[in-house]
Amino acid sequence: MQSTANLWLIVPALGFALAFAFGVLAHRTAFCTMGAVSDVVNMGDWSRMRMWLLAIAVAILGANLIALLGWVELGKSLYTGERLSLVSHIVGGFLFGVGMTLASGCGSRNLIRLAAGNLKSLVVLLFLGITAFMTMKGLLAPLRVHLLDPIALYLTGGQDLPNLLHRASGVDIRVLRSIVAGAIGAALVAFVLRDRAFRANREYLLCGIVVGLVIAAGWYVTGHIGHLAEDPETLEEAFVGTDTKRPESFSYVGPVAYSLQLLLLWTDKSLRVTFGVAIVVGLFSGALVNALWTGASRWEGFASAADLRNHILGGILMGFGGVTALGCTIGQGLSGVSTLALGSFVALGSIIAGCAATNVVLYKRMLREG
Repeated sequence: MQSTANLWLIVPALGFALAFAFGVLAHRTAFCTMGAVSDVVNMGDWSRMRMWLLAIAVAILGANLIALLGWVELGKSLYTGERLSLVSHIVGGFLFGVGMTLASGCGSRNLIRLAAGNLKSLVVLLFLGITAFMTMKGLLAPLRVHLLDPIALYLTGGQDLPNLLHRASGVDIRVLRSIVAGAIGAALVAFVLRDRAFRANREYLLCGIVVGLVIAAGWYVTGHIGHLAEDPETLEEAFVGTDTKRPESFSYVGPVAYSLQLLLLWTDKSLRVTFGVAIVVGLFSGALVNALWTGASRWEGFASAADLRNHILGGILMGFGGVTALGCTIGQGLSGVSTLALGSFVALGSIIAGCAATNVVLYKRMLREG
């Protein structure tokens, strides 16, 4: 058994390595949920959407395979609890979708753009991180805790689809997990691979597969490698190296906030580099290396005061919305959905709706002004 001290090094280090690979490929292929939705809404182009859907499919299949093998208990994650906060998922998700459109991308995309020299992304990330922390523990927390979160359903045993079907049918939960994960994953893969042009795009195929595997590997690192059945200090079960004290995979709202906190309070010995902080640094580093390697790095600033305003507002909406919805396009759209949690599907749908609606509004405004 690894010691707690060793795990505090191993878990973040593995998170960094996974995020580095993610960053390289995401920069090469412009992997971006906002961009994928915008391509579909504005141009009818499904190429990047298929890449993202392939990542979701692989993440679902991979995460549930390691759960079936007994390596990780997805039921202990933040997403699969008994409390289904529908209003928080819908409102938070929609606001996040609006915000990421105004800010030219979600938190992960802005980290990638910053690595390539986009200074607009630095402003977005600062406002995202500060607002996220305010929503978790600061001025905006009462709004979330007292107004949105209390409107919830309580689903005994958990809100993931295998558990819900198990309680309704009595069928063995392992069988149901295999069927549900297999059916959703296979359906997504079939849809993605129907397109001949997408099948011929090796970079998009590789990115979709690798990103999905990275999400599944994140669960393995935090839920298996970092798991202690009995912490020698507390004599309780522990998941070492995570911000949530639970098994977790990739997400980029809370981790950006915690990264800013660590930078501001570096000498505070109670703070450590966690898995979440490590994947922020890893994603940025991978994108930076690829940008420098390919010569794609260049400085970029705001075109106008209106551009600055939109990006600041986008960062604020993403910070509040991402915390309220318990995740972003990566946190809920990949990691959460991979657990088959009902709330994650609701949050993901709300994010896409917010992004699509904002794209339509901005496109119509552009036509009027043009």
